Amino acid sequence: MKYILLVFLIHFSCIQVSAQEDSIPPKRDIDTSAVRRMPRRLGPKEKEKEEEPEELTIKDYKIISYARDTTFLDTTLTIYKEYKYNYLRKDDFELMPFANVGKPYNKLGVDFTSNNLYPSLGATALHSNYFEKEDIDYYNVATPMSDLLFKTTFEQGQLLDANLAFNTSRRLNFSLAYKGFRSLGKYQYNQSESGNFRTTTNYVTKNNRYSLRAHIAAQNIENMENGGLVDEEGQFESGLADFSNRVKIDVRFSDANSKILGKRYFFDHLYKLIRKEKDSSRQEKTSLGIGHQFNYETKYYAFNQTTPNEYYGNNLVSPIEDKASLKTMYNQVNAEFYNATLGRLQGNISLYNYNYFFNSILINEEGVTIPSRLKGEEIALGAEYEKRIKGFQLKATAKYNLSGELGGNQMNASASYRLNDKHKITVSAFGSSKMPDFNFLLYQSDYENYNWLNLSNFEKEQVYGLRLDFESELWGNLMVSYQTVDNYTYFGQDPSVMLEEGMENATIRPLQEGNVLNHTKVKYAKEFKLGGFALNNTVMYQNVSQANQVLNVPELVTRNTLYFSSDVFKKAMFMQTGVTLKYFTAYNMDAYNSLLGEFYLQNDQKLGNFPMLDFFINAKIQQTRIYLKAEHFNSLFIEKPTYYSAPGYPYRDFVIRFGLVWNFFS
Repeated sequence: MKYILLVFLIHFSCIQVSAQEDSIPPKRDIDTSAVRRMPRRLGPKEKEKEEEPEELTIKDYKIISYARDTTFLDTTLTIYKEYKYNYLRKDDFELMPFANVGKPYNKLGVDFTSNNLYPSLGATALHSNYFEKEDIDYYNVATPMSDLLFKTTFEQGQLLDANLAFNTSRRLNFSLAYKGFRSLGKYQYNQSESGNFRTTTNYVTKNNRYSLRAHIAAQNIENMENGGLVDEEGQFESGLADFSNRVKIDVRFSDANSKILGKRYFFDHLYKLIRKEKDSSRQEKTSLGIGHQFNYETKYYAFNQTTPNEYYGNNLVSPIEDKASLKTMYNQVNAEFYNATLGRLQGNISLYNYNYFFNSILINEEGVTIPSRLKGEEIALGAEYEKRIKGFQLKATAKYNLSGELGGNQMNASASYRLNDKHKITVSAFGSSKMPDFNFLLYQSDYENYNWLNLSNFEKEQVYGLRLDFESELWGNLMVSYQTVDNYTYFGQDPSVMLEEGMENATIRPLQEGNVLNHTKVKYAKEFKLGGFALNNTVMYQNVSQANQVLNVPELVTRNTLYFSSDVFKKAMFMQTGVTLKYFTAYNMDAYNSLLGEFYLQNDQKLGNFPMLDFFINAKIQQTRIYLKAEHFNSLFIEKPTYYSAPGYPYRDFVIRFGLVWNFFS
């Protein structure tokens, strides 16, 4: 705490500019890393121009996404920064967090679109903080820049996300990043911790013919799994003072833990065989290049338990040591043509190798053999097209699997039109066909009922949909989507087995719905301002049309923030303070299975229909944003708590947390 106060005082004493303006780095001399030329005599005007320093702005610190969308570092303080100041560093409006940081997020909304043509490892409930290749950003900075996030957690731990971006020249940029946290949690045996290391390179030659971007990621996510509460009504919901200390509440497990470990090596480079520029603007007019993308990743998910528990059924051996591993290698070769008039067109062919495996072969009592691995290779053809025509922006991608059992096809197309500076409309369509994740197809466990092979009897999931986005500074933002899903695959209780209450997890299996389900989502966001006051609103409506109850989502989710913003201390500090209300209607919320690291369908218990109120005070001083929040403060006034993130897993109680985001420039 004393270090945070020291940082605050140092900043406060050095303030000289308005706090809410995007902080601008100091001036810097012209790049000395440019190629040196032969000396020559300069005239007076030339000499004056040569010695004039180059002024940098915040827009010189560029962030480039996997999709090559470019933004710049934003150091302002807005309500949207408040929504993203969390463990995931993104808006979690459609997610319901568990009581402790680093634990799973239950879904309040669904989106079936996917950029991946092939199955993933599984254990999706524990992957919320796992950086996929699409989550890695690359940088192009004028001077070294750092981004530091700190936030307190729940008992004996902190969250830190540190990122340093720098360059050796304008054309060669690097970044180093590490996100780590530890949190003991308020309940017994609920500790979580993780470490996510990333390093990136972004390089372009002087003549812009060759470009390279690459990254390495090493990630480790560990959780103690307590299995949820044993007596929800008698202890948590009782309201008795003895159980206000959540450590006294009984949980199922005291010796179980899960772990995800992954390493990835990625690079994507392009060489332009032909390149022509416009004479005056130096903009590229025509180019023809060849490229190559490589991605190699190893990952495993492990569940360990010292003493088997009948909650998951009969065990084969003791202790429980389940481990599913996946090694993948992806190579793509492409040819890319660009013309200022015709647009950008790319054709590609890819080879995907996979090896999903366990350490043994299992033969069950019926004589059925559960193999130890799924191994093979897939070959696919693909194409991409992009073109800007005045106010229109057209994009399309397509992939088709030529050989292999896992992949199918994928198509995405979008057209956007900017009516003016304040209004933009986008229409998109998508479709995909692929096998479900590997843990649906093959799984082995030391628990008897968690062994299956479904490669031959599961069909490919098929998803088709349309989406409309209307963005307006005047009318707000509206999103409407309609999706159809065939062969929807999910985890649920085996319908052929009848068990006693509380033993549902003993028969959890992957299931596939034979009927088509339809999902409709409408989301609207609008902010109203009056002086320094503002009311920010986000409302989402969902409807699922289905023959069987296999997909459960709340019908209505809303978030409303009433806040006040103002410059204080003679504009030395910019401050925001207010209250956020989040609410969703009751529904059959998915239950969590810690053995699989997955949520599963349950239709016996409706949860939700309770408000979550957060009070916050945020401030900005130069390049530092300070956050203080009282989370779920209305729980102080609830006599009988019934707020849950999943059956058996309560939502967090009232807690005060603070932290900051700090940017450095040199």
